[in-house]
Amino acid sequence: MIVQSHHVDLATPTGTMRTYVHRPLGDAPRPAVLFYSEIFQQTGPIERAARLLAGQGYAVLVPEVFHELNPIGTVLAYDNAGRDKGNADKAAKTVEHYDSDNRTMIDWLGQQPWYSGALGAMGFCIGGHLAFRAALQPEVRGTACFYATDLHSQVIPNGPGQHSMERLADIQGELLMIWGKQDPHIPAAGRAKVYQALAAAELNFTWHEFNGQHAFMRDEGERYDPQLALLGYQLAFDLFSRTLR
Repeated sequence: MIVQSHHVDLATPTGTMRTYVHRPLGDAPRPAVLFYSEIFQQTGPIERAARLLAGQGYAVLVPEVFHELNPIGTVLAYDNAGRDKGNADKAAKTVEHYDSDNRTMIDWLGQQPWYSGALGAMGFCIGGHLAFRAALQPEVRGTACFYATDLHSQVIPNGPGQHSMERLADIQGELLMIWGKQDPHIPAAGRAKVYQALAAAELNFTWHEFNGQHAFMRDEGERYDPQLALLGYQLAFDLFSRTLR
């Protein structure tokens, strides 16, 4: 399946948000997936992952998650400076602004002739958390969260009652939660806290913990685990096949 890529600049309540769109050629109706990057925005590995997903028959939208805090088109490097800037941006943007970003993308999708109306979400690292956050939107039927950071903590600013784990009652679709057991950003106690909350809320979810480090899906750098990445993608493809087709 041949994938076409372009971008659209969407007007959100907090400013213009560049969103990269990767979808199969042609205008046949397709399910869509909101795909959330790491703190570095749409790097090469994120673009390749988005295009891989699009090649399975989905329209994939990759928003610049920190559009309020950077010039349009910003991509941070996988180095100390990029990590520090990305973490500073994460600590500066309130979680409610991701909600308005999501609403903007969903409303834009509704105007596209190639959108079937079936919607999912997926993301890595903070993007795993943001995919989880997108699952609060009633249109989202299936969500794949890869090592979702800060679900167990209060790093991302939020108002009273607005932490993502305080909004579980709003999740209507199915969740796929994937973790690396050697991930120092989400220790065993943090993962257990999230699991217990999801189970107590009786959400529809599956849970996978692998012997992998943080960012084991990223096909660049020493933490990349191709075998686990292939397995992770297959689990996500299975989820979307069941929930969006």
